[in-house]
Amino acid sequence: MSVVPRYSFDPGDTALTADPYPTFARLRETDPVHWSDLGYWVISRHADIRSVMMDRTGFGQGDFVRNIQLFYDPDFDVLSNSAYRWLSEVFVMQDPPQHTRVRRLVTGALTAKRVRAMEPRIRAITDWLIDGFIRDGSADIITQFCYRLPVLVMCDMLGIDPGNPQLPQIVDAIGQSFIVFEARRLSESELATANREMDRMDAFFEELFEARRREPRDDLTTALALSGDSADALTPHELTTVATGLFGAGFETTAHMIGNGLLTFARFPDQWTRLCADPEGLAPAAVEEVLRFESSLIGGYRTALADAEVGGQKIKVGQRVLALIGAGNRDPRVFSDPDRFDIGPRAEQHLSFGGGIHFCAGAELARLEGAIAFERLAERLPGLRVDLERPAWREGFLFRGLSRLAARW
Repeated sequence: MSVVPRYSFDPGDTALTADPYPTFARLRETDPVHWSDLGYWVISRHADIRSVMMDRTGFGQGDFVRNIQLFYDPDFDVLSNSAYRWLSEVFVMQDPPQHTRVRRLVTGALTAKRVRAMEPRIRAITDWLIDGFIRDGSADIITQFCYRLPVLVMCDMLGIDPGNPQLPQIVDAIGQSFIVFEARRLSESELATANREMDRMDAFFEELFEARRREPRDDLTTALALSGDSADALTPHELTTVATGLFGAGFETTAHMIGNGLLTFARFPDQWTRLCADPEGLAPAAVEEVLRFESSLIGGYRTALADAEVGGQKIKVGQRVLALIGAGNRDPRVFSDPDRFDIGPRAEQHLSFGGGIHFCAGAELARLEGAIAFERLAERLPGLRVDLERPAWREGFLFRGLSRLAARW
């Protein structure tokens, strides 16, 4: 009699790229607190994920170096690599008190008032982009719209000239360096590329901050440079670290959200028809449902800061936990008919922006961009159709999005 080998979750499994949700469902229903042979726990139920994310004393980022060495070996010099060094210093990967200080200064600059003031510009940029391809009758909607919109919005907020000849290289550098977020051992060539591109971004943003110190403007870069008093102001190095994170997160995940949403609308055409009938009224709820149904961030890591219990399983201090946000967002214990995409408002809360002290600092900007994008596309291109047969998913696990998606109207 043959013995069925025990399943071990591996985020590098290429089958997860096209459709991770059957695997997520199997884990959620049969092994909700799963031990992976890769050396960490994997949780998949909404309640467990939320409890870990909200627990600021029991779970955090922990020992960064040790966490990365899990994927290499105990002698691997993590911080000699500039991409990992940046990751260790960005505030989303830190615990209090450093996280508290930097996040306070960042949110003090990225205020709700500043985000709300961006709405006319976001609308203008959105319509300008649509004007550029609407007469063609077709487009690669990812490269011509989904990526360009948040990139141009972030340029506007940070005061970066969209015609800067370095900008295309900086945009490419995000994808090639943010690979360090992936929970796996990188190849020598991948890590070398990530380090090189991180160095490129560091130099770019260092030059930008130097320019703002000489000539302040009414932009987010200047606000960050002037944040805090002399005692706790962000250092020049912290400024470039924060700016790289804001720029990258500000367009990468938002681009994926818009692209994932357009693909999902094509798979549920009745919901696109519904949106087109009331674009302004339904666009905000559509954003929330896209974030739930096909989140651009489908996982996040935490470290146990003390012995804990999750879903009846004991987690030892220092052990890592991968929270499968994409699985929690389709938990039938929380969401009715969870595998159905429905843009009607839901009372239940998705997990896509995280929670607790690590709740996404750019959530309101992403919501605003997504709502305007869906609203204007529904109004101006109600006949939009996408190629459901050949959507090109980007490589990687944590950040889920498309690299190409052919559209016509």
